[in-house]
Amino acid sequence: MRRVAIAGVGMTQFGRQPGRGLRSLALEATEGAFASAGLEFADAERVYFGNAIAPTVLQQDMIKGQVAFRNHPLGHLPLINVENACASGGSAFLLAVEAVASGCAEVALAVGVEQMFHADRMRAFNALRGSTDIDEIGEVIPGAESTNSILMDYYAAVAQNYLDEFGATPEDFARVAVKNRNNAVRNPLAQMRKSQTLEDVLNGRMIAPPLTLAMCSPMTDGAAAILVCSEERARKLPAPTVVVRACQNASGAGGKPVADSAAKAYEIAGVHAADCDVIELHDAAAPAELLQYHEIGLCPRGEGFRLIRDGATGPAGPHPVNMSGGLLSRGHALGATGTAQLCELVLQLRGEANGRQIAGARLAMAINGGGWLDGSYALSIATILERLG
Repeated sequence: MRRVAIAGVGMTQFGRQPGRGLRSLALEATEGAFASAGLEFADAERVYFGNAIAPTVLQQDMIKGQVAFRNHPLGHLPLINVENACASGGSAFLLAVEAVASGCAEVALAVGVEQMFHADRMRAFNALRGSTDIDEIGEVIPGAESTNSILMDYYAAVAQNYLDEFGATPEDFARVAVKNRNNAVRNPLAQMRKSQTLEDVLNGRMIAPPLTLAMCSPMTDGAAAILVCSEERARKLPAPTVVVRACQNASGAGGKPVADSAAKAYEIAGVHAADCDVIELHDAAAPAELLQYHEIGLCPRGEGFRLIRDGATGPAGPHPVNMSGGLLSRGHALGATGTAQLCELVLQLRGEANGRQIAGARLAMAINGGGWLDGSYALSIATILERLG
């Protein structure tokens, strides 16, 4: 198997962009990735298109990627549509990496894209019900209105269990939201860029106790694209060479997909989360970040809240987490989240993250979760990247 590198990345503004559509978002991110790499469209051989909820929100099903790239130079390439809940983008990246590693392609494109805002706001909420077991929760009752994502109900239960079992407080969840918002202030593509205080977060509208609005990721429109190629090809490109040390998927059987995917990645890469200079975690709700601290091995079980209290995962700490602003503040454009995480890590490793740059970053890790089953994600993808030279 060949070692795979990231040639270029591109990303749109994340935020409220109703009516923009998959095509406009996907093409902007894609063109940015090619410009970043210094490659031409003719260099690409395959496209993997990640999207989660367009069938329900936009009523575009089955051939989403082919429609997005219709009348574009990439439209003639073999294209695989990838739907894997909130890990659709991460899954598209995994498939692109495997295609290049196996020698099936020299250059492959992974795109993640989502249009969540719609005139009928119930469409997105109803689509999110499909991220768990419909046989268990039941189909939507005709005419019923949802006021928030069903996933926030699950996260609220996780949050309360965390408080009850480990002795954390709601202020610890608020600290996550404040930290990630401070990071987003320095990210021009983030959705939420107005700084906030602990009091702002704690006094915000209650979504599902104990979670307030700022502790929950927002609905988001956006796209992020990544060009992968062989390491040999990447060394001929002008940008610093960033290689994929590992990219591993684990399903939710047993309720520990994050720990399982991370363990697989560590075994392949020969490194650990504690070795990484910068990390992107799947903070779809604030307690998820605290849980993932111990799931990836940064601390003993249940002690994640101590890391956030001590500033260990802030920009000046030993383990900076979610410098992009994370899902809480960069925004959670479902199908684009996994690729957006990796875009941030590539910018960090290339030294191109400007005001949020972690000096000297050389090793990075991302966790992209998707769906919800049995008290945790239905799947998780762990990726470890390294800058060479």
